[in-house]
Amino acid sequence: MIPIDRRSALRAAAGVAVTGALATGCTDGASDSVPPSAAPSGSPSATGSRTGGSRPVAKAAPAPRRFPGLPAEIEHGPRDRPGVALTFHGQGAPATATALLAEAERAGAHVTVLAVGTWLDEHPALARRILDGGHDLGNHTLHHVDISEMDEERAYAEIVGCADRLRRLTGSIGTWFRPSRTQHATELVRRLAARAGYPHVLSYDVDSLDFTSPGATAVTRAVTDEIRNGSVVSLHFGYADTVAALPALLDALKRRGMRAVTTTELLT
Repeated sequence: MIPIDRRSALRAAAGVAVTGALATGCTDGASDSVPPSAAPSGSPSATGSRTGGSRPVAKAAPAPRRFPGLPAEIEHGPRDRPGVALTFHGQGAPATATALLAEAERAGAHVTVLAVGTWLDEHPALARRILDGGHDLGNHTLHHVDISEMDEERAYAEIVGCADRLRRLTGSIGTWFRPSRTQHATELVRRLAARAGYPHVLSYDVDSLDFTSPGATAVTRAVTDEIRNGSVVSLHFGYADTVAALPALLDALKRRGMRAVTTTELLT
């Protein structure tokens, strides 16, 4: 059972999510506005103006790692260990994000957050909040548009635009890159991600479908019906159903002897 005070806090965060969530998931085909003339801002290590009043930190966050023997696109981790990676697409109201992070930490879980660059512009403090909680932080493009439909120049701008923001906020371009609006990266996007400094593209093998707002019970069931050792699960900040589903989902993992770990830990 969830204590009453914690249940109330999660409900309050869910209320914020209802009013503040972006009504799009990564595979629903909807589009956001992005300047057609967007161009690469340079390599992730290039200098530039500060984002959202952020200041560089003394100690850089972890950088992307190459995992020998693993493919360019990673869908899951080892099937012989009980770890699973809950990966969140980083958008939505900050109160929802902090509530989800706090709930994960209460249960001893660590997650992976793939942040949208414009979200980091609006809420720069969340980058350090995520890292300070022991979670992975990665790149989910600058504007969260359909990167598969872009030409090379615009697609690269989406990747390095978010990478630049992550670097300015944390000293690193983030540990992972996940393309927006698609489960699988095209060959072009995989090549551009590697050029930007990401040896692997992070996909997933379990889709919670939380962005369709099916209800908390349905979100929990969608994950628990499909999850197994090594799974990488796609979830989203900014949706009330996700906030409400997380305690039951974490409890279900515990009953099965599974642990929610960062993607880096899953693969190490």
